[in-house]
Amino acid sequence: MGPRVSGPILVYKVEPSYTEDARKARVSGMVLVSLAVDASGKPLNVTLLKGLGHGLDEKAIEAVGQWRYRPGMKDGVAATVGISKAVVNFRLP
Repeated sequence: MGPRVSGPILVYKVEPSYTEDARKARVSGMVLVSLAVDASGKPLNVTLLKGLGHGLDEKAIEAVGQWRYRPGMKDGVAATVGISKAVVNFRLP
């Protein structure tokens, strides 16, 4: 991130649920989102970069919104830090 800035670290991850439409269509793959993490470790501005459709994009954004991070640090103080992307995988059994 930089000489005096450290990035956030994922500490809690919620797995997304499948939509009935995606299950019927047998859709699997990955959804790519961008986000920032605030000084308390909560995701901000979760935005879709690459989706799968069938309602899975919304489920991915919803799940990532519940993830928690150890916040990034700037000069030894917790700070809001942007992350370029996060991947949410959807796999049918």
